[in-house]
Amino acid sequence: MKKFKFTIRGNEYEVHINSFEDNIAEVDVNGSIYQVELQEEVKTTKTPKLVRPNPVQTKETKPKPVTGLSKVEAPLPGTIVKINIKEGDAVNKGQVIMIMEAMKMENNILAEKDGVVNKVHVSEGESVLQGDLLVEIE
Repeated sequence: MKKFKFTIRGNEYEVHINSFEDNIAEVDVNGSIYQVELQEEVKTTKTPKLVRPNPVQTKETKPKPVTGLSKVEAPLPGTIVKINIKEGDAVNKGQVIMIMEAMKMENNILAEKDGVVNKVHVSEGESVLQGDLLVEIE
């Protein structure tokens, strides 16, 4: 019927399924005949398994500390709905500095570091494109 090759703990086995009736299979393992009782059918998935190669590691990069001027840019095209800060305000990292509507959803725009708002480049109701400069924090 079918032939298989298995490697178990470094040992190779040639398995031939001679016959299969009900839940009993007669198998030949490296010349020895065995009667094997199957408990239940093992179902295999038809979904392919995605295997990605490991990325090439060139050198380890460490995140750079955020110092100096931080420029907050629009993550995607949208409209500025609300601005929660003004020039001169102190902000904390992670603070919601404005709300932007994009793709019919409101998105919080967060401060990327602690600091003081140096310049606000947009106003409420203004449309922006991805990558447009919104705020400078120093």
